[in-house]
Amino acid sequence: MKDPAALYLLAVLSAAAISFLTTPLVRWLALRRGWMDHPSSAVKTHKVSTPSLGGIAIFAGFAGTLLLLRFCTDFPTGTLRSLRALLTGASFVFLLGIADDLSKPKGLHFKPKFAIQVLAACALLFFGIRIRFIQPDYFAMALTVFWVVGITNAMNIIDIMDGLSASQAAIAGLGFLMISLPSEELYVNFAAAALAGAAAGFIPWNLSSERKIFMGDSGSMVLGFVLAAISLGTRYSEVNPLGVFAPLLILMVPMYDTFFVMYLRMKAGTSPFLGSKDHFALRLEEMGYARDRIVLLAGGAAAILGFCAFLVTQLSWAWAMGIYIVVVGEILLLSRALAKVTMR
Repeated sequence: MKDPAALYLLAVLSAAAISFLTTPLVRWLALRRGWMDHPSSAVKTHKVSTPSLGGIAIFAGFAGTLLLLRFCTDFPTGTLRSLRALLTGASFVFLLGIADDLSKPKGLHFKPKFAIQVLAACALLFFGIRIRFIQPDYFAMALTVFWVVGITNAMNIIDIMDGLSASQAAIAGLGFLMISLPSEELYVNFAAAALAGAAAGFIPWNLSSERKIFMGDSGSMVLGFVLAAISLGTRYSEVNPLGVFAPLLILMVPMYDTFFVMYLRMKAGTSPFLGSKDHFALRLEEMGYARDRIVLLAGGAAAILGFCAFLVTQLSWAWAMGIYIVVVGEILLLSRALAKVTMR
């Protein structure tokens, strides 16, 4: 395999181009077929019916790029096996997302959704992709399933504002690519690059005022699943043992929103599985921030956290511990301020 850096750049650009060019076709088809996201409940944040299922373009960009690279690159056998695992699991989640999007406004019940997500996570286990720093193996496998399902839904939960979920996925993908570049786990490098490109290619259409389209669950859940999967394939603790928690920093923004929303819902005595407007982004909007600024702030936070993740894999354990303490402290201060906001 010649010049891996050029191939990673090719993966980003190819996925972005496929996603960008496919999205308007999906939007046209959505308008023709009536695949619309209607503002049918109080928790919806948009005011007019909007074409959905933009996740088709995101999946096309991601999967199409990996298939393209398969035929122009001599992948080692282990890399091919891992990429098959990613595509198999992502396909399960993608089809689940399509079914959920088409069943809106009611949507699928959370139990069958969890079941399919667990099946997709088990596909990773079957191909040997799992947490490896925990013993015994059965506990590591159970925790792997929990992690994959959790991140899959975290990216879905944060998809409540134009450009938010896609930008977080693109930045997180580049974060994993930055950390995994020296690694021999090539599947992580290529998958991270393809995912970042696919998400980035969708963003202009998602932010468009005249040709807007939503990614839907078919996009957000695929982004979450792939991010969870590639986080399992990189070595983080070669310098210090605390580096193993680096994925928590890279994925901190969607994880934070998930736990923040669940905490507020349970505090109010409601089910954590029911929709609400308790998301951090909506609370920032209530404080007077414009939506484009909120997306930029969240993206900036994700980039800083991604760089912190890189640092904790390269510095001593003392510096890594200091970074974690500062991040946790800032999160607590932010949570205290956001929890005081009264949502209308």
